[in-house]
Order: sequence, then structure tokens, then C-alpha cells
Amino acid sequence: MAKTIQIYSWNVNGIRSAHQKGFLEWLHARPRPSIVGLQETRAEREQLSEDLESPDGWLSHFVSAQKKGYSGVGVYTSAKPNDVVTSLGRPEFDDEGRAILTRFGELDIWNVYFPNGSGKNRDLSRIPYKLDFYAHLLESLKPQIDSGGRVLVMGDFNTALSEIDLARPKGNEKTSGFRPEEREALQLWLDAGFVDTFRHQHPDAEGHYTWWSQRKGVRERNVGWRIDYILASPAAHAYVESAQIHADVMGSDHCPISVSVKPEIAGDFNWSF
Repeated sequence: MAKTIQIYSWNVNGIRSAHQKGFLEWLHARPRPSIVGLQETRAEREQLSEDLESPDGWLSHFVSAQKKGYSGVGVYTSAKPNDVVTSLGRPEFDDEGRAILTRFGELDIWNVYFPNGSGKNRDLSRIPYKLDFYAHLLESLKPQIDSGGRVLVMGDFNTALSEIDLARPKGNEKTSGFRPEEREALQLWLDAGFVDTFRHQHPDAEGHYTWWSQRKGVRERNVGWRIDYILASPAAHAYVESAQIHADVMGSDHCPISVSVKPEIAGDFNWSF
């Protein structure tokens, strides 16, 4: 049996764009076994080249939004999941292609692209939708968490939880992504028992971000936000060995994040391909 399972999350801001910037080279360099969840893929499956749709040694699953070039999530796995679920049970959420569940034995991994609260004109018109999305998914997972289920929820949450999670908190208190109502919605996940895997292992670490504006020099100066997370239910967190942010990986305005978990997290699941 493998010593550890590597689980990655990355908002690629367009999988076809990331492909041109070396995504597949990065993917093939992942250790085995691994699960790689992508957000904001911005492509329908038929728009993907064969090497993106079916990379050698990987299985893939994609969910796209009804609106072309918008949202979308995907998962690459080096082990075959027992089940794949692509619906949250609410058409207004499913239409935007924001979630995909892969189940490996006793482990459920939700790969999610949480909504941004900004509207077309950079107003706050999408915040009610965002908060509804947060609440609906959490409510649907609570029974599983309360009964000791092993669940990981990873992705771009589009919210920085605390002042330590962004470079300029005071200047962004009214900005979507750091408004009080958004932070409170994310805090409810932690109150329900979910563990922020990176912050648990690095409680006081500053300057660790996962997203940077694409304005010139911003990433070089590390003026960023930590808005990508891997949250673990208490039962799943018992198997987490490490949590990392891979800020050196380029190709998107976000960087990948990961956790290393003990293979026993999935029970007697066979991790061989």
C-alpha cells in the first residue's frame, strides 16, 4: 500500500490556458497515487484536447457550466473512484458547474468552485447567491460530519477568513471576499467541525497566499489572498499528515494547494490504478 495519498486543489483560471503554460507537465510530475481537483476550468469536455481529456495514467471527470467559458470544475485521479456525483440538488447551482464529488471507499472528496460575490459591474449583487451556496452545501454535509464521515472539501472558496489571510485586510473590508457576511459564512463551516488543514498546521504563519491580482508586480511583491482551502471533517483530519501551499507553481493567478493523507483514510479502498 502507498505510504501517503497526495490530494491537490488548483483554480487554473481556464484549463486550456493552463495547458499552454505547462499544466500537463505539472500533472504528470505528481506522485502516485494522487487526486487533483481543478476549479474555473472554463471549458466543455468536447473542447479539450485528447491529452487533456485522457492524460496517460489518469482518469478525468469534468462538469461545465451552461454558460460557455464560465466556471466549471474537473478532477484527475490516478485511482478509480467508487462513485462520482456532479449535482448539488439545486438547478441554480448545478447550472454553473461548481461541484464534483469523487468517492474513494470511506472517503468523500468534494471539489468545489465557490461563487464570487461580485457582479458584472464589480458590485456586490452576487453575495446573496454566494451565501446561499455556502449554506446549502454545508447543510447537506452536516449529517455526514455529525455521524463521523470522512469528508474533504477543497477548492476556491473565494473568501479570506481572517486578517492573516490577506496582505491588506484594512483596505478590503468592504470588498467581496473579505466582507463580514462572507467571512461569517465560512466560519460556520469551522464551527460545524471542519478543520482548515493549512491553518491548523501553520496557525501563525503570515504571507501565505493562494491568489494574486494579475496587475503587474502584485505577485512578485506577494500582495495576495489565501482564498483556496482544503477543509477536513474531524474524522478525515485524523489522517492528514501535512498541508501545503505551492506558491512557486505558476500558470494561473492562483497556485495549487495540497494535503498528504494516510491511505487508511479510505478504509480498505485499493489505491492501485
